[in-house]
Amino acid sequence: MKELEEGKALSLDFAKLAKIGAAGQHVVPVVLQHADSKEVLYLAYANDLALAETLKTRRAVLWSTSRNELWRKGETSGDVLELVDVRVNCEQNSLLYLVRPKLAGACHTRDASGHTRRTCYYRSLDGDGRDLSFLDGMR
Repeated sequence: MKELEEGKALSLDFAKLAKIGAAGQHVVPVVLQHADSKEVLYLAYANDLALAETLKTRRAVLWSTSRNELWRKGETSGDVLELVDVRVNCEQNSLLYLVRPKLAGACHTRDASGHTRRTCYYRSLDGDGRDLSFLDGMR
């Protein structure tokens, strides 16, 4: 897992959606975006229960497709994402959660100084599409 999250080699999981479908999970993608900066924090999934909990608690609650359970963002890390708005796309097959982080981070990974990263999109694909570079200059 460390190499996947901290490495420079591109290793995209093109089978992710097939795995979710094969597991019979009924979810929609959720883009989580900072309500003020408009920075995309990460992509996750929600089922009907996760969406209901998000609306009830006014904080990001998602469905963990790997653990097959509710994921209350920040429950263990403290990186709670307070809900500002929920938007639905035109085809009603994805959601956008506009959120405000309570702390500085949103990603479960940490930078070289040990701080939670503010977004999961901390690497950029190089020009030939084979390697990644760190945007925070940490690796």
